[in-house]
Amino acid sequence: MMSKGKRVAILTGGGDVPGLNVAIKAVVVRAALNDIEVIGVRRGWLGLLHIDPDDPATAKNFTMPLNVDNVRTIDRTGGTILHTSRTNPGNVGSDEVPGFVAGTDRIETSGGKTDCTKHVLKVLEHLGIDAVIPIGGDDTLSYACRLNREGVQIIAIPKTMDNDVFGTDFCIGFSTAVTRSVDAINALRTTTGSHERICVVELFGRNSGETSLIAAYLADVDRAVISEVPFDTQRLIDFLIADRSRNPSNYAIMTISEGAHPVGGTIRESGREDAYGHKKLGGVGFAISQEIKEQTGINVIYQQLAYMMRSGAPDSLDRMVAVSYGSLALDQIVMGNRGRMVALQQAVYTTVPLDMVIAAKKRVDVTALYDVENYRPKVRDTLGKPMFLY
Repeated sequence: MMSKGKRVAILTGGGDVPGLNVAIKAVVVRAALNDIEVIGVRRGWLGLLHIDPDDPATAKNFTMPLNVDNVRTIDRTGGTILHTSRTNPGNVGSDEVPGFVAGTDRIETSGGKTDCTKHVLKVLEHLGIDAVIPIGGDDTLSYACRLNREGVQIIAIPKTMDNDVFGTDFCIGFSTAVTRSVDAINALRTTTGSHERICVVELFGRNSGETSLIAAYLADVDRAVISEVPFDTQRLIDFLIADRSRNPSNYAIMTISEGAHPVGGTIRESGREDAYGHKKLGGVGFAISQEIKEQTGINVIYQQLAYMMRSGAPDSLDRMVAVSYGSLALDQIVMGNRGRMVALQQAVYTTVPLDMVIAAKKRVDVTALYDVENYRPKVRDTLGKPMFLY
């Protein structure tokens, strides 16, 4: 067990989601009950990369002490008070390595990248950190797996509105993203119906189409395109025209994952790859909208919900899970456990080996939940399924 008086670091990485502050507060409150100090690391893994053990000012800039008093109200808002980044200290661009990182603490890797993990380990030792609680998606937690192999005590908390971290049925942020999406879809019906148009709603979802699928299922849209199933553009357009004609209000509405792509095509991405090899996604919904307009002359409303899905305070379910995950993570550290991720499986709180994050990819169960021919949710059976059917 971790003895009293120890120090735990907590950080958030990747995209922000509602519920991060709730989890941070839960960790701090639980730690106070066990006389454990909590240090917040600013800007995710980037914070540890940019701390110079020989310069106290850098530690002050990239860390903040967390206590019951200064986290008292943070759960009332979304985002993360610790800020975030998509930094991977094991894969840093040569022009992004801080000058103070010693040559012995950097290893050149393929593609002109640099592994600065030795430096991160020295920083953790310098700060007197006994354990780390990273909150993130599969990218952020993949580096947590690396630190775990290096001997750091890690207890991870999964978050992502895509809900695609392998090993857990639920990630912080997913419920609020779906709630925001359903609300927006239902609001868009009034304008779409008033003008007798077709509405294309593009949702976040790089490799997993669960947000598009579940939002479409709950909002009862006409068609839903997901990342896992390539779509035939002409077939989709024909469906939407027929849907519009059948609707007494003479409109149709569909959702689409940003990572979806047509048969024989590729996903739409742009910009420079980040530290985890990803480019910025977006625009597939716009392309479909243009094609519909050009073919049919029907006006189209294209709505890219994007950051609205991850903005604002968490809903009650995300709040419940974030509190429980934060408390469970700190309890695991007190018990002396390491290399674990807190999780929900079949609606039961548990922990799983951290390496599960990188062991496989979590995707929509297309056979059980999706009609491939008609581009629609098709839940064949809910008996025995988790709450979110996933």
